[in-house]
Amino acid sequence: MWTFLRRRTLTQWIIAAMVVGVLIGVLFPLFAVSLSPISTVFLRMIKSIIVPLIFGTLVVGIAGHGDDMKRVGRLALKSIIYFEVVTTLALFIGLLAVHILKPGVGVSLASPDAAAGAPVAGKVTFSGVLEHLVPQSFFDAAANNEMLQIVFWSVLFAIGLSQVRGRAKETMLGFCEAVAEVMFKFTGVVMKFAPFGVAAALAFTVGQAVIKHGGPEGAFKLLQSLGLVVLTLYIALVVFGLVVLLPVARLARVPLGRFIGAVKEPALIAFSTASSEAALPKAMEQMEAIGVPRRIVAFVMPTGYSFNLDGSTLYLSVAALFAAQAGGISLTIGQQLLMMLTLMLTSKGVAGVPRAALVILTGTLASFHLPAEAAVVLLGVDVLMDMARTTVNLIGNCLATVVMARWEGEYDDARAVVTKAAEAA
Repeated sequence: MWTFLRRRTLTQWIIAAMVVGVLIGVLFPLFAVSLSPISTVFLRMIKSIIVPLIFGTLVVGIAGHGDDMKRVGRLALKSIIYFEVVTTLALFIGLLAVHILKPGVGVSLASPDAAAGAPVAGKVTFSGVLEHLVPQSFFDAAANNEMLQIVFWSVLFAIGLSQVRGRAKETMLGFCEAVAEVMFKFTGVVMKFAPFGVAAALAFTVGQAVIKHGGPEGAFKLLQSLGLVVLTLYIALVVFGLVVLLPVARLARVPLGRFIGAVKEPALIAFSTASSEAALPKAMEQMEAIGVPRRIVAFVMPTGYSFNLDGSTLYLSVAALFAAQAGGISLTIGQQLLMMLTLMLTSKGVAGVPRAALVILTGTLASFHLPAEAAVVLLGVDVLMDMARTTVNLIGNCLATVVMARWEGEYDDARAVVTKAAEAA
């Protein structure tokens, strides 16, 4: 029995915890509500990761590749522009999907931390956004988990560091790499507590719903909403593929048949493992095989895993608006746009972090005073959403390599035709 339990994956434990949490909430609602401190502890551990992780990964991502960026020059600029345009479109498609399907309406989800449930106050103005963007002190921004301020300061720090030469740069880069590496491991340690946090969060939320409605219909309402969140994400991802990726492929004259054949196997790996890294080597090999030069594959694909996470950014917009709807908090258009900007910036550079979306989502919800409990509740169905968004991340980055090769005039049609003929033989 002990061997069987030890061999269960974290995903399996989280699914089991979700079921246990719902059952506790339905059968023992008063006891379930008393479990809120456990989910609060888990949320606080997640929040403690955010600042060092964002700082370390952004600084290494910018300053650590400064020389490469200068060498590739034009390719780097084109890639970054392409990444930002596509991920911004992904965010807005997710935003539109949540507004249409409204998966969080009627959930009445409250965070155990009373402060987290406070509505966002004040009218958002352009001048206010600019003032809020720049921190008076990095440590003050870090203490308050102000994501935009942390990103702004970290980017400026990285730009300054990229202009330094010699031992000072090597020392600071080594420190930031060490911080990032430690935080990756730290995240893995914290995620081992995730089943307890998920079970407690769902038990607390379901228990509240049962007490409020005087019966289990409140619990079924929550499960229905979680199912609708998953459906909303899948619909939004399909729409994104048809409305954004397909037209981009057509405009760039990407040979769709060859591309689909090449991306099919790595996409299946990404979907089945919910891991972009597991599919990356095969994806790079396949893109080179269909005619993308190695230098473009070697630059665009890894860079895309930091700046072109289409599926993850779309998921973040869906999850953030779900939290607002579930908390009964009405956000103005300005507040929603500011939140989308925050998500776009803070999602960069953490592709290798286990459950990176949870870390980014929790920090953003805290910054906008939305119920952070929503992030933990969504973790119960995260495995279903993670498979889909990881697959879209992979397909989006594979497409980006072909688009950049076309844009640079270096796509090798002849090699792609030869490869196709060899496969047929």
